[in-house]
Amino acid sequence: MNDLAPLLTPEGRALLDAVRDTAPADELAVATRLRRDHPAALVSAALGQARLRQRAVAKFGARDAERMFFTPNGVEQSTRASVAAHRAGRLRELGVTSVADLCCGIGGDAVALARAGIRVLAVDRDPLTAAVARENAAALGLSDLIEVREADVTDVDTAGYDAVFVDPARRGGRGRVFDPEAYSPPLSWAVSAALRAPHAALKVAPGIPHEAVPDGAEAEWISDGGDVKEAVLWFGTTPGAVRATLLPGPRTLLGTGLPDPGVRPVGRFLYEPDGAVIRAHLVAEVAREVDGGLIDETIAYVTADEARPTPYATAYEITDRLPFNVKKLKALLREREVGILTVKKRGSAVEPEELRKKVKPQGPNAATVFLTRVAGAPTMLIGGPVGGAGTAGGGSGS
Repeated sequence: MNDLAPLLTPEGRALLDAVRDTAPADELAVATRLRRDHPAALVSAALGQARLRQRAVAKFGARDAERMFFTPNGVEQSTRASVAAHRAGRLRELGVTSVADLCCGIGGDAVALARAGIRVLAVDRDPLTAAVARENAAALGLSDLIEVREADVTDVDTAGYDAVFVDPARRGGRGRVFDPEAYSPPLSWAVSAALRAPHAALKVAPGIPHEAVPDGAEAEWISDGGDVKEAVLWFGTTPGAVRATLLPGPRTLLGTGLPDPGVRPVGRFLYEPDGAVIRAHLVAEVAREVDGGLIDETIAYVTADEARPTPYATAYEITDRLPFNVKKLKALLREREVGILTVKKRGSAVEPEELRKKVKPQGPNAATVFLTRVAGAPTMLIGGPVGGAGTAGGGSGS
């Protein structure tokens, strides 16, 4: 899709309605039928847009996705609506009433900001992307709050705005970009833009090294439904603060500067910290909450003797600890009649699917096996979620 205009005509909109629920397997037959009465290029554009809308439901929800327009990069790189809403809510709590949204893409963040009552200048240098963002503001009834401008963000004067939000492109011709200075625009430019505004939020990859976080910035790692989505560098908040935010909720764990927890013997319970907690280097805060320690100094699993509920980690009751041995694991699972097997790994080179094929679980019971290291030794820990049903129990292994 190189031109949005044909899809905005009455004929284009009618075609979009007609192909809305087309399954991939049916596209060829639907296209053949529709091309009898409509231009082939328009039919292809409508089917392509329907496909993008279907993909976008996971990020934007069906109600918005069915009304919005997308580009392939826009679907791939846009912020999940729940994450964008969280960020917009933080800006609103800071008293922000206007934001310059630089590198706005298809407008997902601008939509969240506008829905929080914030006036937005949304800027993107790509003509098609800017057109899509403008149409999305109109489609969602937010044109009064969102001004879309086609321009290079480095040429935009952000004076007069309460905050700047920058979402640099983190993909190049060869795929994902990991060096923050290879972002487009580079992180150093985004930081300079942030420092010129009373408040700012810079969206960066969750794998950003902590040493790359600029002095004076607050760093927040965000997960949604257990999946780490992004990191945000905040300016005009609490310099040097580190936090992990878990959605839905939100639930936020603030760093307190604790030293790394010590290593201790494996207890009855194992805690798997949320990915945002791990990325934020806040495993020590979780260990303190559950009165636990690490199973290995290099592994982010916390062990404890008691079950203490925490929103920042999933608790498992451990029934068996074995040195890594596929034959022993297979025999134990057969004895327990385990057919529903969850395999997790941290610090192990073995792939979960590879292990599943070797042990061939069968039976009505469920179990979780952790492939990890304990005090440096390859180890299998077996158990199940605290409070879970159908978990296969047993005694301690050796």
